[in-house]
Amino acid sequence: MTEFGGPEALTVVDVPDEPLGPGQVRVRVRAAAVSPTDTHLREGAYAGRDPVKTPPWVPGMDAAGEVVEVGEGVDRVRVGDAVMAVVVPTGAHGGYREDLVLPAGSVARVPAGADAVAACTLPMNGLTARLALDHMALPPGSVVAVTGAAGAFGGYVVELAKADGHTVVADASEADERLVRDLGADVVVRRGDDVAERIRAQFPDGVDGLADGSVQDALVLPAVRDGGKVATVRGYRGDGSGRVEVFPTLVRHYAENGAALDRLREQVESGAVTLRVARTFAPGEAPGAHRTLARGGVRGRLVLTF
Repeated sequence: MTEFGGPEALTVVDVPDEPLGPGQVRVRVRAAAVSPTDTHLREGAYAGRDPVKTPPWVPGMDAAGEVVEVGEGVDRVRVGDAVMAVVVPTGAHGGYREDLVLPAGSVARVPAGADAVAACTLPMNGLTARLALDHMALPPGSVVAVTGAAGAFGGYVVELAKADGHTVVADASEADERLVRDLGADVVVRRGDDVAERIRAQFPDGVDGLADGSVQDALVLPAVRDGGKVATVRGYRGDGSGRVEVFPTLVRHYAENGAALDRLREQVESGAVTLRVARTFAPGEAPGAHRTLARGGVRGRLVLTF
């Protein structure tokens, strides 16, 4: 964007290649996933904290492509490797660009058998889901609730929680119930403002932990037992009561956690984690991708291809 605004603010522009330094990797991006965070960036919601104050601004927190250059000291990947990456956007540095330089820890090889389109759907939401569970640090056999379970973040939490050995209760609309069960949810309740009450009906003592992918904040806290834990994704810090422990989950804290990204790759290869693509768009169709996301109901990720 050369100015912030609605989807029409997204235009194709030329930008200079980013410089490559030690410990960094240059990626020729082939695919970049579209997320709600990208729409907030497009609207200028993060402009105040972005140190770059001049256009253009490039959204995008997920990318996949090929390594074309590596900096001094990089041994995680080699030139020619197919890779996926998590991106922390600032100014013209974002996932929606063909030439992208990243810390080596933000890059991992794509899962075996996955192309760039599928692989780019994993890093940001997968790492956020992993971080949410790591924040809660629940022992195996705990009961974990997930709201927004049919979405990208929520779906990964369901699969990763099952892989961690937890019992999972997840919300879903009637149309999404089969999807959420297929992801591994043990118990499915109807989504809505009363989801906490529905969860308590299944687990009267409350669940041990909850990942709030639907961003319902205070509405979901009653689902959690006293002393339980909640992971949130938009900075919500709880109601101040101290009854439950609340962890705002920000993926930038895992943005260079190469080991976690590699573990996600391995879990895709083992079948524990699935990649879901809803639709692809050319770069010039990015406004349409953002409009499609805004309409809601997208199951799987929207992806820009370069």
